[in-house]
Amino acid sequence: MIRKLLRKVFRRAATAVNPEPALIPVAQHGIRREQLSPVARKVCTVLQENGHKAFVVGGAVRDLLVGHPPKDYDVATSATPEEVRALFRRSRIIGRRFKIVHVMSGSETIEVSTFRASQDAEATETDEHGRVLRDNVYGSQAEDATRRDFTVNALYYDPTTEHILDYHHGVADLKQKTLRIIGDPRTRYREDPVRMLRGVRLGAKLGLTLDPAARHPIREMASLLENVPAARLFDEMLKLLFSGYSVKCLQQLREEGLHHGLLPLLDVILEQPMGERFVWLSLENTDDRVRQDKSVSPGFLFATLLWHEVLANWDARKRGDEHTQPALFAAMDEVLEAQAGKLAITRRIVGDIKEIWALQPRFEKCTGKAPYRLIEQPRFRAGWDFLRLRAQSGEIPMALPEWWERFSHAGSDAREALLAEAPGTGEAPERKRRRRRRKPSEAGAGAVADAS
Repeated sequence: MIRKLLRKVFRRAATAVNPEPALIPVAQHGIRREQLSPVARKVCTVLQENGHKAFVVGGAVRDLLVGHPPKDYDVATSATPEEVRALFRRSRIIGRRFKIVHVMSGSETIEVSTFRASQDAEATETDEHGRVLRDNVYGSQAEDATRRDFTVNALYYDPTTEHILDYHHGVADLKQKTLRIIGDPRTRYREDPVRMLRGVRLGAKLGLTLDPAARHPIREMASLLENVPAARLFDEMLKLLFSGYSVKCLQQLREEGLHHGLLPLLDVILEQPMGERFVWLSLENTDDRVRQDKSVSPGFLFATLLWHEVLANWDARKRGDEHTQPALFAAMDEVLEAQAGKLAITRRIVGDIKEIWALQPRFEKCTGKAPYRLIEQPRFRAGWDFLRLRAQSGEIPMALPEWWERFSHAGSDAREALLAEAPGTGEAPERKRRRRRRKPSEAGAGAVADAS
């Protein structure tokens, strides 16, 4: 009874479903079928040949309209998941809340979803905050368009006719550089709080301004993100941080008050001059790599975002007379545990983060056999990149990463010379050799030699 009552309270006022979309021909929008993934075209063709409606939908259409190469393709269809599965040998049904089909071809995967019904259906189940928990009702294409989050994502492209079906004036919004939500913003944010993060990401990526009606409720509704499952929030954060526009995204998150709690104490880090410079350098480096289509590492990026929290914790422990290495590992665990409650960082990524952090004190040892052992470590390069970033932010002298760069590429003889001039060591190795205590046997041999 309580759930039904809350569902009525939080259910959004029915958004008018446009039964007839605007039909935009290729002469106006300019997207040719050849620009699409051949696999996406094939999926649509097979479905249409078997009597179903099928369209490339959402982000791929939006990105093609603004000249961005799509990274993946989604297809929306009138076919049920079981019907889609029967048509494609390499496919599988996934999902609990709403079943979808992954159709695989080579290394590419096309996500195929069935048109969804209006969210006012009785089958919709929400929690006490209005977030949708279960919603398995299929519907018409017009209803499916109404269910999309932003107007620029409610665009359907037919590869056969090369027409775009536009139910909510998304093409016009793109031309006007406006990001507008479909329906009542407050209700849509209650249904799925992640839409607030998605709005920030899309606005930064596409150069769109969030519509005032969609922007106004965000600051006061930001606390709803606390009810989002940690794994889903982590996935959305990865999309944001690896969008190629993470600097703009994070700046916008701060303006909207959404960064509090996403990365615990990130707002505090960004208020520290050294920590802020370090974070921005890391994000700028990541954006550059994404735009150049180079590989990026979630472990490396999260290691940089959280480093100054680890550093502060580590320094406090060392002042409390804890030994350096155990203090570092304790600080690492404490900071990562603070994250675990909100972001479901995978074990593999946590392992990468810890390895990068654990290497940092080892870079300070530039004498003896330690440098030889360190350059053999599998994560040496990632650790060195992290060290250089610390130097660029002013945390440590640039001489240290420069010395390691020379040492790692030098030959045997050159490495011996570099050990003698390591940063901060000077003539220390020679002095240490002179001060080295002789073993009893050595002392005896020396006395005999003197006597002779």
